[in-house]
Amino acid sequence: MNSKPLSYVEISKKNLIHNIKQFRNLLKGNVKIAAVIKANAYGFGDKEVAKILTPYADYFQVDSIDELERVRKVTKKPIFVFGYLNEEGIKRAIKLKAIISAFDLIHLLKINYISGKLKTKTKVYVPIDSYLGREGIMPSQVENFIVEIKKMKNIELEGIYSHFANIEDTMNFTHAEKQIDIYHKYVDVFKKNGFDKIKTHISATSGILVYEKGNNLHNIVRLGLGIYGMWPSEHLKYLNKNKIILKPALRWVTHVAQIKVLPANHPIGYGLTFITKKSTQIAVIPQGYADGLPRSLSNKGEVLIKGKRAKILGRVAMNMIVVDISNIKDVYPEDEVVILGKQGNNEITAEDIAEDSNTINYEVTTKISALLPRVIV
Repeated sequence: MNSKPLSYVEISKKNLIHNIKQFRNLLKGNVKIAAVIKANAYGFGDKEVAKILTPYADYFQVDSIDELERVRKVTKKPIFVFGYLNEEGIKRAIKLKAIISAFDLIHLLKINYISGKLKTKTKVYVPIDSYLGREGIMPSQVENFIVEIKKMKNIELEGIYSHFANIEDTMNFTHAEKQIDIYHKYVDVFKKNGFDKIKTHISATSGILVYEKGNNLHNIVRLGLGIYGMWPSEHLKYLNKNKIILKPALRWVTHVAQIKVLPANHPIGYGLTFITKKSTQIAVIPQGYADGLPRSLSNKGEVLIKGKRAKILGRVAMNMIVVDISNIKDVYPEDEVVILGKQGNNEITAEDIAEDSNTINYEVTTKISALLPRVIV
């Protein structure tokens, strides 16, 4: 008997370790890797990925207090919380010895006050908004910010960081250069004002591939997408094909629930968006948009059965889809179905699904339901 669940997400331990080692070799030197496991580790499972990568990562990065509390149960490595924390979140994060992001001076004052109440000193990183237009202090506020932070007795400013806006667009590097210039200018301001040992980071996977290049430009990099065997863009994949090999580390698996033959002129699914033109053998598959399968794959997405592609017919429902198996022989109930990943010599990638759904590979995997079991292989 098969003891595996009906539907699950299969995670390759071997490939996750391979991928982080590829970046470790690419970076060289003393650059530390913060493995980004926010959004349930991009859909892979945060606790599962943290367990696997604890021997290989220097830090972990999460977004929320709930993520922090889950991950802290499985690793003792330092954890960055770079999402916004309210008062309750700050208290809980401090007790778990997290490294907290302070979005602005008001936020920092709150962290300092709560740290004082808890009779401790909290490590903090501050984001610099270098032409991204998102969280963090504006460059014009930096000097005043430094004056104020020196007054705070319960804060240890360990580092500053920023985010690239479009560095994966290597055909147009102008904005990235502008971001680099302004960020480095204010890194120097911090160093000249007594924070000479401050740690810095600006690069995620794209920045590592385009900008860092093993030159030890910053103390830390934030490695997310690349760990999971995905590329930020096809162009970056092409440019780095001789430098680094990434291996897919996820298979989304389910099994056939029912097989039957529908006659010609028979509707399939809600909204009557597909009508059979001829007698059609179908398989009912027990996964839908509640499980993370984009509804936009209605009438155009595919799954793998017996190593062959089977097209989705009709609308993707909440927990179910129908696929055409007319051209696939010997399909039976409970046969394996692969929604994302390899089966035999065929593969459906996150990029395939993203293209059909008019989105990006990041969203495809992060949308996979956290309720589906993660199975480590």
